[in-house]
Amino acid sequence: MSIANPVDHGTVSAFLYREARYLDERQWESWLELYATDVDYWMPAWDDDDQLTEDPNSQISLMYYPNRDGLEDRVFRIKTERSSASMPEPRTNHMITNVEILDERDDAVDVRYNFHTLSHRYKITDHFFGTVLATLRKVDGGLLIARKKIVLKNDYIRQVIDVYHV
Repeated sequence: MSIANPVDHGTVSAFLYREARYLDERQWESWLELYATDVDYWMPAWDDDDQLTEDPNSQISLMYYPNRDGLEDRVFRIKTERSSASMPEPRTNHMITNVEILDERDDAVDVRYNFHTLSHRYKITDHFFGTVLATLRKVDGGLLIARKKIVLKNDYIRQVIDVYHV
């Protein structure tokens, strides 16, 4: 298999670290620019049998945005203080580990990585952790997130989960 313009591990890792930094620094517009307009952003839920839901259109999800419009709306609500779940905005710290390139094609690369996010709000620090499976689309000058499946592994979530938690 020949791959035009292969992407190395360092490039992928730097891209993922930049996304995490934009979330931690609340650089919402820069964060959105990392996403393709047709992105599929999904966080399935755990069912009663300790299995992940498989269809965001017919089963419960913790988050699901079938394109960037949903992410843009979420950011709009956060920025304009129309999200009571985000007031005040928490302070977050995203840590990314175990970055693996699973597959690479001419136009995209599939990656898997683990995350641990600390979120501080109302004098309480919460931990969110899990695994992300993402497809990064190769575009002129870089990468865009075309698909992101977030597997949150917390057993108990005491608050509304949002894009800045993962």
